[in-house]
Amino acid sequence: MGFGGISIWSLLLILAIVVLLFGTKKLRNVGGDLGGAIRSFKKSVKDEEVTKKDAEPEGQIIEGKVTEEKDKV
Repeated sequence: MGFGGISIWSLLLILAIVVLLFGTKKLRNVGGDLGGAIRSFKKSVKDEEVTKKDAEPEGQIIEGKVTEEKDKV
């Protein structure tokens, strides 16, 4: 048995039907689009975290926690 009662042969049969219906070129395009969307999402999350860190003022109460002000030389 495989994933939740689906055998490996059932998965291979489903894969073969999908390839026959859509063709490898269209599946490759869908895979590339999906990969690009995931990269874009990860980049936007990373950019938002950096922006959020830059926007936090130092030495003030933020979400119930007191941040320490850095020594300025």
